[in-house]
Amino acid sequence: MAAPDISIAITCWRMDRELPRTLWSLSRAFQQGADGLSWEIIVVDNGSGHLPVAPKMTPVPQIIAASNPAPSPVQAMNQALSLARGRIVGAWIDGARMASSGLLAAVARAAEAHPAPVIAVPNRQFGFDRQASATQHGYDRATEDALLAQAGWPDPAADLFAVSWPEEAQVTGPILESNALFLHRDTWSALGGFDPIFTEPGGGMCNPDMLDRALNQADTQFIRMAGVATFHQIHGGTSTSDPAQAVKIVKEATRNYLRLRGKPPRKQRAPGWLYDATTGALTRS
Repeated sequence: MAAPDISIAITCWRMDRELPRTLWSLSRAFQQGADGLSWEIIVVDNGSGHLPVAPKMTPVPQIIAASNPAPSPVQAMNQALSLARGRIVGAWIDGARMASSGLLAAVARAAEAHPAPVIAVPNRQFGFDRQASATQHGYDRATEDALLAQAGWPDPAADLFAVSWPEEAQVTGPILESNALFLHRDTWSALGGFDPIFTEPGGGMCNPDMLDRALNQADTQFIRMAGVATFHQIHGGTSTSDPAQAVKIVKEATRNYLRLRGKPPRKQRAPGWLYDATTGALTRS
């Protein structure tokens, strides 16, 4: 079987509501402008009581149980990455994040610009405020379901941007992490995937650490993306459900990162290149 152009490696845990929508957002029926593109989806479930069920879609996702389920998603993420066959591999460490309809086509075009791209897709959250705060004012799964219906989901023309909030104010501004991080498979191999020293529940700062290591890898090129995003569904996650809990978790993760790396986690401020998915223009800064 020929290797696909792109692999998407996903981890999840107890996401019976959220994962099917994430997977459908990565289906051929939802992704637009990707007729000449091939991709595969690999899901490693990190210890749920049962494996999640995918919608009937193309490509058919490969869904397997983690070999060694743990509170941290790192081992499950690395297991998913190890199965990826694509030339460009995207890491989706939170299976609750849906993709915009032009994301995969845009990533494929952006990846052509450099032999070792580090493609960081912006993060957004459904609702109109940070979900950890919005939950204190009545935001819940039913509210989110209504927002998605209002946007037109599951039609690929659904305007997910209109019912979501950006985690970073500007796509060219400082960025701590990307939930959809795409690297050449050789770059993933050279980096060894996510670092297993991040063992705390939720993985702590493993995802910001991954972006930082990728950008500091020799000969890579940072490529920011505009006009596409991932969209976080509320699901009782470690840092998006309660403001006090979110602050506590971030503080603990920051202290652990400082202990492990000898420096505090920092947002990436390098401008990099910018690929605008709405125009197809690449700006090299």
